[in-house]
Amino acid sequence: MAVLVINCGSSSVKFALFAADDPQPAAHGIVERLNSPDARGKMHLAGDGYVDLAVDAPGDHTAALRSAIDALRAQPGLEPVTAIGHRTVHGGQRFSKPVLIDADVLASIRLLAPLAPSHNIPNALGIEAASAVFPGIPQVAVFDTAFHQSIAPKVYRYAIPDELYREHDVRRYGFHGTSHAYVAAKAAHALGLPEKHRLLTAHLGNGCSATAVLDGKSVDTTMGLTPLEGLVMGTRSGNVDPNLHAFLHRQTGMSLQEITDLLNQKSGLTGLAGISDMRQLAEAEAAGDPAARLAIDVFTFRLARELCGLCAALGGPPDALVFTGGIGENSAMIRRETVAQLGVLGLKLDQAANLEHGRTTAGRISPHGTKPAVLVIPTNEEFAIATATREVLAQA
Repeated sequence: MAVLVINCGSSSVKFALFAADDPQPAAHGIVERLNSPDARGKMHLAGDGYVDLAVDAPGDHTAALRSAIDALRAQPGLEPVTAIGHRTVHGGQRFSKPVLIDADVLASIRLLAPLAPSHNIPNALGIEAASAVFPGIPQVAVFDTAFHQSIAPKVYRYAIPDELYREHDVRRYGFHGTSHAYVAAKAAHALGLPEKHRLLTAHLGNGCSATAVLDGKSVDTTMGLTPLEGLVMGTRSGNVDPNLHAFLHRQTGMSLQEITDLLNQKSGLTGLAGISDMRQLAEAEAAGDPAARLAIDVFTFRLARELCGLCAALGGPPDALVFTGGIGENSAMIRRETVAQLGVLGLKLDQAANLEHGRTTAGRISPHGTKPAVLVIPTNEEFAIATATREVLAQA
């Protein structure tokens, strides 16, 4: 069974084709600048080949998928698509596992859009586009929030009036669930952990979150109602005083939407140093930029503090800490500076191993024989979605 994994954003469509159980895609690509005359993309093939993708007017999600499918069908040796898995960001309280998509599921994804307006509407558009391009082919929604549906009420409830929870579903949900579940399972297998185990997973990219995983289940995570809560990120502030909106409105006259945009798009590393990319930030810090140094300090301290806090849900020290995501896999400096602030958990680094492992080389970066272990495990959310899609269809 060849599964096409689709990840739709408001202005882009990412896709990957997985044949059988191979974790490496036979082809993958992205179409960007949707809904504009400049919509175009590129598809990479196994090996070093690639194909430029031209997108017909109106350059929307359907046109982008047609371009990708035409390119896939033109490649000799690629299996035809027999199932489609969609990355779907917010599943609310209804969806605790991947589901076969029907009209009711699609309607629910749209109804949940107020909880993730910049994600769920594009996700729904991607499902509708795939239905037009692949009529009759089964589609599965895999939710970022689903893995965290195992957390307890004491963890997910906010201390606000009960009717806001009952009538508007205001609670903590968590995100990056597919990534956290994938690397947690990989870590448990790599370390030969028993069925009962405790893990901390840190997904660090432009968006960042950390999760406490107890016996394979999420028991706490740093993101909340929306992906803004929690850690410092590329452009998102993470946790701030809840009164900040009112304070900024009084002091500056900014509107609610302007403040929300500020916290989501102009804060985090960008707000502290004017740079959202950790590679560029590290270069600026090495050149002596004090703002870059402060941004790194804030990022790693907040991460270390949140990781310590997550141990409350684990009920004890972790068996391992796992780094993943673009920053977690590639920045030895961020891993080093974070672990240096986690001595209270007994964490240590093997500095040579820390420099060695990254996106292409998973492995242990703590000294052998020490506990807790520290690992780098590259995430593979697309393959995890393909695997979940196969499992749902096998049970249908």
